Amino acid sequence: MQFGKLQIARAYQAVQQALEDAIMSGALAPGQPLPTETELAEKFGVTRHTVREGMRALEQSGLVKRDAGRRLHVTRPKHDALASQSSRALLMQQVSFREIWEVAMQLELLAMDLLAEQVDDALIADLDANIAAMALALERGESIIALDVAFHALIAHATRNRVLLLSREPVSQLFYPSLDRLFTHPKTRDRSPQRLLDAHREIVEGLRARDLPAARLWMHRHMADFRRGYEHAGLSLDMPISGQDPV
Repeated sequence: MQFGKLQIARAYQAVQQALEDAIMSGALAPGQPLPTETELAEKFGVTRHTVREGMRALEQSGLVKRDAGRRLHVTRPKHDALASQSSRALLMQQVSFREIWEVAMQLELLAMDLLAEQVDDALIADLDANIAAMALALERGESIIALDVAFHALIAHATRNRVLLLSREPVSQLFYPSLDRLFTHPKTRDRSPQRLLDAHREIVEGLRARDLPAARLWMHRHMADFRRGYEHAGLSLDMPISGQDPV
């Protein structure tokens, strides 16, 4: 019988993992300061240097940050910070536009399903303002990608579902910037931005009437239109995102 070499974690990684486990289990709660380096060194039976390296690695993960007194305390990382890490991981996996689009479609439809009773006048006003800004940007020949991202984010936030927000952010960070290829490609640049704006208007009209099935139908058409645009332009759905658009 043959055995492979054991992968033994370095001491500072063991310190990082122990602290991370304490945070994830709730033993160390958000806002609570971490023990001092001396206290942790004694507890773990390692040097202060090892503890310092472990805490530095933990800080980079976003689970802790320093207060004004330079003391580390537990924090909840914001979903956009976590999304950046996840987006980089997806890029390293060489995911394709097709893969990103398939998941983005389901997440946007899920957001519509979760809106339920969350549609109110404030949301409609925010979406109307977004559409007005997008129309003005189109008139001026300016990019509307940031406004498109904001439109979908407004709907997602209205669901008040944190799991949805955490799930869609890394996908959004890769999916929406890739739309620049549609908006600049000779075959689609004259129609794609206006089609996007028209779809947003239909979605909002459905929400304004509290007709969620109609709004959901237009969201489906809207997301499907992105894929059709890629196909019409002759862009490869299976080319890695990293080979198409810098993020």
